Amino acid sequence: MSLPKTLTWLLAGAALSLTASAAMAQQTNLRVFVSSQHRPDVWRKAFDMYEAKNPNVKVTIETGGNTSEAQAQYLNTVMTAKDTSLDVMILDVIRPAQYAAAGWTVPFNDVLGNNAEAAMKQYLPAYAEANTVDGKVVALPAFADAMFLYYRKDLLEKHGVKPPTTWDELTAAAKKVMDAEKDPNLQGLSFQGKAIEGAVCTFLLPYWSMGKNLVSNGKLSFDKDAAVKSFKLWKDFVDQGVAKKNIAEVATDDTRKEFQAGNVLFAVNWSYAWGQFQGGESAVKDKVGVVKLPAVAGGQPASCLGGWEWGVSAYSNNKTEAQKFVQYLSSPETSEFMAINAALLPAFADKYTDPDVTKAVPWFAEAKPVVETAKARPVTPRYNEVSEIIRTSVNAVLAGTTTPEQAADQMEGRLRRVLR
Repeated sequence: MSLPKTLTWLLAGAALSLTASAAMAQQTNLRVFVSSQHRPDVWRKAFDMYEAKNPNVKVTIETGGNTSEAQAQYLNTVMTAKDTSLDVMILDVIRPAQYAAAGWTVPFNDVLGNNAEAAMKQYLPAYAEANTVDGKVVALPAFADAMFLYYRKDLLEKHGVKPPTTWDELTAAAKKVMDAEKDPNLQGLSFQGKAIEGAVCTFLLPYWSMGKNLVSNGKLSFDKDAAVKSFKLWKDFVDQGVAKKNIAEVATDDTRKEFQAGNVLFAVNWSYAWGQFQGGESAVKDKVGVVKLPAVAGGQPASCLGGWEWGVSAYSNNKTEAQKFVQYLSSPETSEFMAINAALLPAFADKYTDPDVTKAVPWFAEAKPVVETAKARPVTPRYNEVSEIIRTSVNAVLAGTTTPEQAADQMEGRLRRVLR
């Protein structure tokens, strides 16, 4: 005897409901924080590819912060609150060890197993080191980075000027082009003068170029003369009209936006800017050149090591799935995808010479030596305090509230109290 049609429908509906409930129960929802300056639109595509291969996982992207400090302030608040809603976060290369020490992230050793050391050797050495603390892999590389000098290739060619190899050459080139162009909106040089993390690199670039280190084996190795020269170099750009008067208010993405709008001849910035410069709305598309940062006269070029890493929150309810997801995000395949589509530097040495990568981003072929030789900011457990001292000193000099000599004296005294 057959069941009444209505009852059959009810039973079928109940079965479908149970199936849907089971599927929902098996689904993992991951929330990922990505800094807004690092092409979240392209990361979203990478997330979509992961979802396609793992239909039981849904990834929600959260963006924010145009500076390392803004991102850290937000994440510090989330982690202090032990918020379980955030699973994965992108971290400045200076922060994995700090977050691990605070107990805010979980190590990857369990998922990497006995192959943890071998797994880290596939990355550029600087990033394997930055993400390994006391034998524990506390984060995995998202992408590499270093500072470069971007320049208006069209304007230099127009006025017969070669890319500068020293800061003195840059000053001369900027004055020549600015005088010839007679464009009141054209700046000769833009760099980070605001009291942000980028200003730490601003100070260190010429300081390192003079062969000096700030911290050696955890101890202060301060050279006052070199510090004065570093401060003076940047202030001279302002005083000579090469950089704008309010450069003390300029953050990383301000430099990127101003150059992208066609209002800057030379710009000191990270690799993420390249992809933005080549975008459809960029005024400088196909007009950009990139070279190593200039050196001080008689010195050697020095870049600032950057890079971003993926960490998994210790308060996530989906730690295992989050770690699997991060392994995908930190894989050679995803690195190549982000290099081609977002011009983010790979953390894998062989990707810099990969034909598909160099076809999409030709300048990556010259980027590898810069990344490999870039210097790390001072390595110390008290880096946050060191960073604050350096960036506020740079900002004060550029704002004209203190002299290079005064700033060097004050910086030395403050650093000695922190690095005893």
